[in-house]
Amino acid sequence: MAGIPEDDPAAQGRGEEEPLLGRSGDGLQGEGKPIYYNLILGTAVVAQAGTWILAAIVWAAVFSNDLMLFSAHPLLNSAGVLLVTQAILVLQPTHTPKQKKWGTNIHAAVNITGILTLIAGLVIIEYNKISHAGDHFVSPHAILGLITYILFGIQAVVGITQYYTPTLYGSVDNAKALYKYHRVSGYVILTLSLATVCAATQTDFNKNVLHMQLWAVIVASVITLAGVLPRIQKQKLGIKG
Repeated sequence: MAGIPEDDPAAQGRGEEEPLLGRSGDGLQGEGKPIYYNLILGTAVVAQAGTWILAAIVWAAVFSNDLMLFSAHPLLNSAGVLLVTQAILVLQPTHTPKQKKWGTNIHAAVNITGILTLIAGLVIIEYNKISHAGDHFVSPHAILGLITYILFGIQAVVGITQYYTPTLYGSVDNAKALYKYHRVSGYVILTLSLATVCAATQTDFNKNVLHMQLWAVIVASVITLAGVLPRIQKQKLGIKG
């Protein structure tokens, strides 16, 4: 869950409103604008294009073949990546206390939904492997996927507890001190999840059945990151100036 907000942005000045790329104030949620507008604000339209193209590539490949139990694995995982991307996009532009509170609650709800969707995808593939006596976690895709699942789980637990139950960390200030690390790790995990989808194109099942093209998945992933990363607020990562 990238981007859990701090409670007192006023004390931090306009620096928090300066994105990683662009000018101060670019990509901020406007006063009175609905929270869902954040999903298309600024370079979010680029991210939306990338993540929806990626989902379309996966879903088209799956539905172009006979459906089976395994089909749910790529469908659920691609949907999970789509959802966690939305969770990031909806929170990034928030900058007032009210916006951040709303954004965090939506961010958490959408992220949890996305992670549960990913877990369902994991359950499907494991059941499929067990029922066919297949090898577990041997391909680069499977290994990357396992690492990503674990990191998503840790990210969710830390994100929820540091915001909603900060006393678990000793104090509210201690919990807030972790926010920037939570944000950074969120972007890293998103990138890792996209790399996992790219690695899926090199599996035997894709080469023999789905025929998703590596170049197409890479392009969609790059477009997604090209829309997400420029919206990062520098101050939220502890970058001054």
